[in-house]
Amino acid sequence: MTATRVDTDVIRRLPKAVLHDHLDGGLRPATVVELAAAVGHTLPTTDPEELARWYAEAAGSGDLVRYIATFEHTLAVMQNREGLLRVAEEYVLDLAADGVVYAEVRYAPELNTKGGLSLSEVVETVQEGLAAGMAKAAAAGTPVRVGTLLCGMRMFDRVREAADLAVAYRDAGVVGFDIAGAEDGFPPADHLASFEHLRRESVPFTIHAGEAHGLPSIHQAVQVCGAQRIGHGVRITEDIVDGKLGRLAGWVRDRRIALEMCPTSNLQTGAATSIAQHPITALKDLGFRVTLNTDNRLVSGTTMTREMSLLVEEAGWSAEDLRTVTVNAVKSAFMPFDERRALIEDVVLPGYASVLRRPRT
Repeated sequence: MTATRVDTDVIRRLPKAVLHDHLDGGLRPATVVELAAAVGHTLPTTDPEELARWYAEAAGSGDLVRYIATFEHTLAVMQNREGLLRVAEEYVLDLAADGVVYAEVRYAPELNTKGGLSLSEVVETVQEGLAAGMAKAAAAGTPVRVGTLLCGMRMFDRVREAADLAVAYRDAGVVGFDIAGAEDGFPPADHLASFEHLRRESVPFTIHAGEAHGLPSIHQAVQVCGAQRIGHGVRITEDIVDGKLGRLAGWVRDRRIALEMCPTSNLQTGAATSIAQHPITALKDLGFRVTLNTDNRLVSGTTMTREMSLLVEEAGWSAEDLRTVTVNAVKSAFMPFDERRALIEDVVLPGYASVLRRPRT
C-alpha cells in the first residue's frame, strides 16, 4: 500500500489514544491563573498567554531542574476539591477536542494533600471530575474514555500507600499504577514489594524507565519488577547495534511490552536530540510496540495532534504509521481485552479508513 501523507487538519480529526499523560502537567494556562488567584499563589505572570510561553521556555531550556520546577505552579492549584474537580474535568474536555478516544491519566495523590485532603479524598475527587468531563464530552458527540493510573513517587516513602490505593479503587476508575519522579539513583527494584503486591492483586502497572537512566533501569522494570509497559524507554536503543537486538531489547519487543514514547518531552529533557532522529521511528520499524504520547501538555506545549504532525513533517510518518501507534496504544491499554478489541474495530480502524480511502487531490 502506498503510504498516505496527511496534514494537520486531517490529523486533528483522527481517533487517538494516549497512555502517558500527567494530570498536573496538562492544565490550561487560564485555569492556572484563575485558580492561583483564588488560593493566593504567586505565578511568574498572570497573563495566560505569557504563562504558556514561560512554560515553553522553561521546558525547552535544556535544564531538567527548570523543567521539573514548573510543576510547582500547577500543583499549587490542585490542593483542594474545587481545583481538582476543575482540572480533571477540563483534562477530559481538552482531550476530546483533540480527537482522543481513549486516555490514561496519571498523577501522584500524595502531591495533592497540602490543602488537607486525604489520599482517598484526592482520588475520589479526581474521579468525580473525570466522570463529569466524560459525560460532557459524550453529550457533545465527542466521547472519550479515561482511565486513571495512580503514581508513587519513587524518591519518597509512600509508594506502597499509592499501590494500596490502586488496589482499593481498581473498580472505581483506577486502571493501573506507575512510579514517577527522579529516575537516576532511585531504581524500580527499591519498590519491588509494592509491585509484587500489585501482581498478587491483579493490578497492572507501568514504570518510568529508560529516560534519565539507561538499560539497568529498563531491565529492573521489566525483568525484576514485571512491568507490563515502560514509560518512555527511549534508551532501549543502547541494546540495539546495527539493527541487531540484544537480549533485553529482544525480550521487550518479542513479548510486546509497550513503550510509552513522548518525543517532544524527550527533546526537552535531553533524552533525544530531534524529532527526525527520535528513537520512536527506528523502534517502530524494528517491530517494537511503540505508542505515541504527550507526557505533559502544558509544560511541553503540545497535544496529540501536534506530536503526530511533528512526526509526519519531520520524520516522514504516514497515516498508516499513525494508525499503527494508535492501535498499539489501545492494544496495550489497561482495560479488558474485549473492550480494547471493540474500540479498535468500532472506532479506531474506521476513523483511519475514512482517511486512507480519501482520493488524493
